[in-house]
Amino acid sequence: FQGIFVLGLPYALLHSGYTGLFLIILSAALCCYTGKILIACLYEENEDGQLVRVRDTYEDIANACCKKLSPKLGGIVVDVTQVMELIMTCILYLVVSGNLLSHSFTYVPVSEKTWSVIAFVTLLPCVFIKTLKIVSKLSQLCSLVHFIIILVVMTYCLTQIHQWSWAKFRLSVEFEDFLVSVGVIIFSYTSQIFLPTLEGNMKNPGEFRCMLNWTHFFACVLKTTFALTAFLTWGEETKEVITDNLPSFLQTIVNLCLLTKALLSYPLPFFAATEIVYACISRSNCSNYRSPLFCLGVRGLFLLLTLLMAMFIPHFALLMGLTGSVTGAAMTFLLPSLFHLKLKWKKIPFIEKCADISVFILGFLCSLAGIVCSIKGLLEVFR
Repeated sequence: FQGIFVLGLPYALLHSGYTGLFLIILSAALCCYTGKILIACLYEENEDGQLVRVRDTYEDIANACCKKLSPKLGGIVVDVTQVMELIMTCILYLVVSGNLLSHSFTYVPVSEKTWSVIAFVTLLPCVFIKTLKIVSKLSQLCSLVHFIIILVVMTYCLTQIHQWSWAKFRLSVEFEDFLVSVGVIIFSYTSQIFLPTLEGNMKNPGEFRCMLNWTHFFACVLKTTFALTAFLTWGEETKEVITDNLPSFLQTIVNLCLLTKALLSYPLPFFAATEIVYACISRSNCSNYRSPLFCLGVRGLFLLLTLLMAMFIPHFALLMGLTGSVTGAAMTFLLPSLFHLKLKWKKIPFIEKCADISVFILGFLCSLAGIVCSIKGLLEVFR
């Protein structure tokens, strides 16, 4: 929940004002709710009325919902959406790496795109990652670096508390900028992809709902505190990546820490995306899908794809807003509520049906509007 994309939340507040604070809280509540109903779809009652886990993955839930149309249609839709989100996450890591390097070494006459290529070169060893064990060690280092970064930024903001003013918050906001902010906030909470695996590996799955409540509560508190203190410190001067606002003596150090975090974070979504592709190919009975050369080829193509996208769309907030509006909203709001209604319609109370329908409609409207506004913003930038 507290990934590198938290750095975009102060910028989201700049364009959403007081409404942005409400959205951070509302998104936490809605994401917590959809996480619970998604896990509920993994279970069915047996003859004795006891809940039994009959499905293991997000794909299994989707296939169960779409089995009358096509046994594998739901799984294909979920797989494509998951891969899109994971690849977009990898692209964002490259974009932010180029941004951080360009702001850290301003005296070097190199463009931001060139810096992204340099960052990409350091990620080439990812093609040789075969197990999650290596990824987990990198993620541990990533978490440590992240806490250091947040601590430094928050400490500096608190030293500037004498400059804070609530007048910096907007009462009225531009509708299109606000919708891009919605995508940024949603994307910072997305975790539904990992929840079925997480719940299945818990020592006591009965504590899942309690765990989800507390993690979303603390994530909401931390996000709100960080975004609020950073925005109150810089106001209208708040930049897409908040560390760009730091004074030069801190900016270089923090940016290099962020660069380290971004590069250490890249292998996890990259590994997850390639594993989904391998699983899809294995189901198609392709005999070469586990050959070393084939694996290297798939990973190499994925790496190249993320680089090309990062080169063509080097805008952190707009890209994050688009990703949150497309895949984030689908995986977090649309699909969980739709699947829950489909599988549990006869068993859930009326109020829960209304909640699911409301979440679906809200997610659809936010997704549609966010897609239009993010694409429009990107087109204006390219012009």
